[in-house]
Amino acid sequence: MELELRHLRTVRAIADTGSLTKAAATLGLAQPALSAQLRRIEKALGGTLFERDHTGARATPLGELVLERARVVLPAVSELQAEAVRFANATGPLERFRLGGTHGPLLGGLVDRIATANPAAPVSTYTSWSVDEIAALTIDGRLDFALIGTCGESPPPLAERLVWEVVGVDPVFVMLPEDHPLAGEKELELAALADQCWADVPGDGCFADCFATACARAGFTPVSVYETDTSSVVHLVQVGRAIGLCRATFPPVPGLVTRPLAGAPLSWRHLLGWHPRSPAADAAAVAVADQTRTAYAEAVSRSPSYARWLAENPRFGLVS
Repeated sequence: MELELRHLRTVRAIADTGSLTKAAATLGLAQPALSAQLRRIEKALGGTLFERDHTGARATPLGELVLERARVVLPAVSELQAEAVRFANATGPLERFRLGGTHGPLLGGLVDRIATANPAAPVSTYTSWSVDEIAALTIDGRLDFALIGTCGESPPPLAERLVWEVVGVDPVFVMLPEDHPLAGEKELELAALADQCWADVPGDGCFADCFATACARAGFTPVSVYETDTSSVVHLVQVGRAIGLCRATFPPVPGLVTRPLAGAPLSWRHLLGWHPRSPAADAAAVAVADQTRTAYAEAVSRSPSYARWLAENPRFGLVS
């Protein structure tokens, strides 16, 4: 029998779990089948890999040698597979633009600018609430660029494998119906909204926890928080059912106003990411990053309340 990758995964699973029973469950095998496979592996390698008793399974010196090699080989093969997928999805020089993004205000502006600057290049988009999904698709070569947002200073996903540039940093504003008693205020204390219901869009970052923490510091627990799509958030605010949480670049909507929270207790970073060894890197990345910053600046200019606020709070806004 020749040693295969699946055999190394078996040895690693036994070592990681410390038990053939647990390893069998992890691998989706019956224990007798795993025991028989281990015997075949040991025969092929010429010795016992694990000492087994009622307390579990412990690697022998030969087993430690095999594990040492397996912990190098298996990640290398996984990286090779990822690189191959990325290469297969690439087309050499960037002749198309595949953009992935969360549901934010910048993606449409970026598409418009890229399509204008590259009229012969197809532009496609993919949107998801999950920044992890967008990042994974970029790693796999299925997207060229990822346009996402992260809460506060939280790191972007897969930061060790993708290049991320911060485009801009926004405070989180609140969205009110224009006839709300507080709609005329220049800025709002979070505590003044303690008795309100809230609405925002979902995500897989830390924003929900950060919002709950900000409310706790203001002395209250939110009555309820509706997580839903952007149009539903707008509707809930329009009918007076909730106060909306939004990025400061949220465009004007008839019947609504956006207002800053005093002290900017919540913030949001807009980031553009790409794989450093993809066709999208180098010159294309520089051009798209510049276009993203321009799209961000245009989004700011379309929000009069944010433009006024930025004049007094220069630590936010465009990152050059």
